[in-house]
Amino acid sequence: MLELDPAVIEALATDMRLVQQGATARISVDPTDAEVADAALRLLRVMDRPAALPVLKDQLLRELHYWLLAGRHGAAIRALGATDSHARRIGRAVAMIREGYARPLRVERLAEATGMSPSSFHQHFRAVTSLSPLQFQKQLRLIEARRMMLSEGVAGSHAAYAVGYESIPQFTREYGRLFGITPARDMKEARGRHTLAA
Repeated sequence: MLELDPAVIEALATDMRLVQQGATARISVDPTDAEVADAALRLLRVMDRPAALPVLKDQLLRELHYWLLAGRHGAAIRALGATDSHARRIGRAVAMIREGYARPLRVERLAEATGMSPSSFHQHFRAVTSLSPLQFQKQLRLIEARRMMLSEGVAGSHAAYAVGYESIPQFTREYGRLFGITPARDMKEARGRHTLAA
């Protein structure tokens, strides 16, 4: 996961002569641009070379930010660098949700942290993420549960409880809706792929 740096975004936007537009485009899940993937791969390779990291890390992070700003989500990402923009304040709420995704979500607390009323917070959160805060938290929980299951071999029920679900049937339904497969089948297929690769 890469934490975008608002200061780098703002500096690059100035260098690139990008103009902040009134409405923020929504960020969605799309295939990665080749330039972004290339820069991310080079950054990952440098992380395995401790001597090169202090010399090259900042340049690679700046390049990665550049390609993200130059890509299809540039306008939405640019808004994250604008001081006290709605997108930046929603970014603070997203960080809070990510920190405590397994705990019950208190939307009033998030709205208060962003300096917005609950209704305004809902409107701006959906404009930036295309999801409600509860939907966003649910996706985070399901993605983390899947990561635990597929990369750590944690049983589906244990992963469900670890990310905050209290009902296994609800977890299974929501997992199927998001990933198009049940947790048990997903793990079985992952084991099959691993066996074939070995």
